[in-house]
Amino acid sequence: MGPRLFLLLQSPPIYAPDPSPMKHLLESLLASAVATLRADGVLPADFAPVIQFDRTRDKAHGDWATNLALASAKAAGRKPRDIAEALVAALPADAAVSKVEIAGPGFINFFLSADSRFAAVQQILADAAAFSSPDIGQGEKVLLEYVSANPTGPMHVGHGRGAAYGSALANLLRATGHAVTTEYYINDAGRQADVLAVSVYARYLEACGETVQVPSRAYPADYVKTCAEALLARDGRVYFRPWAEVIAGLPEDPEGDGDEIKARKETYLDAIISRVRDLLGADYRKVQDFGLDTQLADIRATLDAFNVSFDAWFSERTLAEGGAIDKAITRLRERGHVYEQDGAIWLRTSALGDEKDRVLVRDNGIHTYFAADVAYHLDKLDRGFDALIDVWGADHHGYIARVRAAIEALTGQGDRFHVALIQFVTLSSGRMGKRSGNFVTLKQLIEEAGNDATRFFYLTRSPEQHLEFDIDLARSQTADNPVYYLQYAHARISSIFRELDTRGWQFDQEAGLAALPALGDSGIEELVKRLSAWPEAVANAARNRAPHQLTHALRELAQEFHGYYNGNKMLVDDAGERNARLTLSLAAPDRM
Repeated sequence: MGPRLFLLLQSPPIYAPDPSPMKHLLESLLASAVATLRADGVLPADFAPVIQFDRTRDKAHGDWATNLALASAKAAGRKPRDIAEALVAALPADAAVSKVEIAGPGFINFFLSADSRFAAVQQILADAAAFSSPDIGQGEKVLLEYVSANPTGPMHVGHGRGAAYGSALANLLRATGHAVTTEYYINDAGRQADVLAVSVYARYLEACGETVQVPSRAYPADYVKTCAEALLARDGRVYFRPWAEVIAGLPEDPEGDGDEIKARKETYLDAIISRVRDLLGADYRKVQDFGLDTQLADIRATLDAFNVSFDAWFSERTLAEGGAIDKAITRLRERGHVYEQDGAIWLRTSALGDEKDRVLVRDNGIHTYFAADVAYHLDKLDRGFDALIDVWGADHHGYIARVRAAIEALTGQGDRFHVALIQFVTLSSGRMGKRSGNFVTLKQLIEEAGNDATRFFYLTRSPEQHLEFDIDLARSQTADNPVYYLQYAHARISSIFRELDTRGWQFDQEAGLAALPALGDSGIEELVKRLSAWPEAVANAARNRAPHQLTHALRELAQEFHGYYNGNKMLVDDAGERNARLTLSLAAPDRM
């Protein structure tokens, strides 16, 4: 694997100023020409066009092209071709540009000098990390919250996709000049935490020798049993109550399927939760905390193994216990967005883009999950962040409008809130829910496919698209495996330099840089163009919050290198050609 493989997908990079120095230079030259034409009266004095340059696809059309003449024709009141001719005539001379041509109705094509075309290679070798890190963020403070899986069981493959995306996005935003803080929101309050508590407690009583019928809607997997046995080993039988006492007088746990049966099962589970709370009193929290802490420790260990880390871990419990929920509701009330109906407290989100109003406090006085989310996002903004990015599962898409409405109601800054939705992941074993007891964990996937391959495969598609994870392909050593294809490029380059040493030849990088413009190798223009475009690829991926764009760019870069390698002999007798090809090869793995 190359020393910079997954530079932005795995490792925190360094910052650098401009995504494309050459593009910036050309824009400056053209801006100077526009200023000259304004001063000469050829263009209106208030003419302020948007200058846009794009890389050309066809070498015959030069290296860069602009449609400024076409885009400005109407405002200038002249034919595009006339404007193009005037702009070209007014362009300042620059050693980086060897020729400028007008094509078609008014496109202006720029041909770079040989030295300028290879400038990116020198920049890469001088400071590859800086070359890869365009500063488009300008220090914007971003809070990126991702994963935030309930600590009620191990992380599964769906969580893994969100972890890979969030981690890569954090690295990408940091590389492009954003001040990023990453955060994991711990759902350690509410019903799911109670379901875990009674699931562990039922297995605890079973470990004590009781005959227990675990509620059908509890968590049934082996990790709950293991957790309960660890609780018994730590605290002994201090929490023991006969199972008959737990279920005495409660409704039955019905059998079967269907919405009505499911509702009755949930009612039974709620009755179990209430009974266990009453029986254990203050000890209930100890059982619950043991379960939550055990699962959270497992989540942390899995994330560590996956090279995913967080700057902060935020507990949901602190919102209620610290008064943040009441603070948020009070602020909403003061702003006139809250009303009471049927004994409940409602937020008027329908007036701010949501499809209907939402309950903050139920008629029994208990806060809703939504109330906690409102308080949490208010806390984020109160901490001074310019932008909030949440990474959610695709099944939460209907939740976006209500949270944005709440933020708008609280602060008038709903536009600061952004959500990336992560679609489902499928494996050959199928998609399985956490309560089924036979789901595939992220830890198992990493063990099967490897860490690098797992991360990379998660990032091969847009997060909004479903992903089918092919474990066999991830483990294969063929060109069809994108990770192997990238690693093979670096392996080839390493092999060249080992062979160089074997032959007793010396590598001269400065001589190689000087000789590059004279090379007429097959595929060299395509490879250099791909290397030169890397900072733009990074900037665009950051703007779109799309790390998957970089996996595609890496594969395309690897393809160009393999084509160049296959079309040209690297270790030739001529020292100038040899050093030039080795210099170009040395630049390539820093992008792979």
